[in-house]
Amino acid sequence: MSEKLIRVGTTYLPVSDVQRSATWYTEKLGATLNYLDGDKAILDLANQSFFLVAAQEGQSSNFRDAKGNERFSLTFEVDGLQALENLHKKFKDRHITVGEIEDRGHAGNNFVFKDPDGNQFDVWSELSPTFQKRGN
Repeated sequence: MSEKLIRVGTTYLPVSDVQRSATWYTEKLGATLNYLDGDKAILDLANQSFFLVAAQEGQSSNFRDAKGNERFSLTFEVDGLQALENLHKKFKDRHITVGEIEDRGHAGNNFVFKDPDGNQFDVWSELSPTFQKRGN
């Protein structure tokens, strides 16, 4: 038996309106809604469970780095630059707030997008080796 962390199973996100956010995540990102009540929604997205939790006004999953820049805490992966460019266009067409595609000086390119509550997420063009092997 190996006592080590294997994967991230659930991410909790603060939202101002659970119903509105659940609709946004399912319609804009293709998430699957598994549960919904007044306090939370449980979604499947990108091989992970996301809990959208009713939070106090002004809350988000973002943080400020040492230079004062607002940052995301989660990066999604896609399989290659063409997939990144296609998803970027699709998100723009769906009126999702997206940043420009960036070369940050490491392998691959990225862009950032936001949900209706301002939670920021990163998307990276490099698929992790585990998922490359699985053929996802």
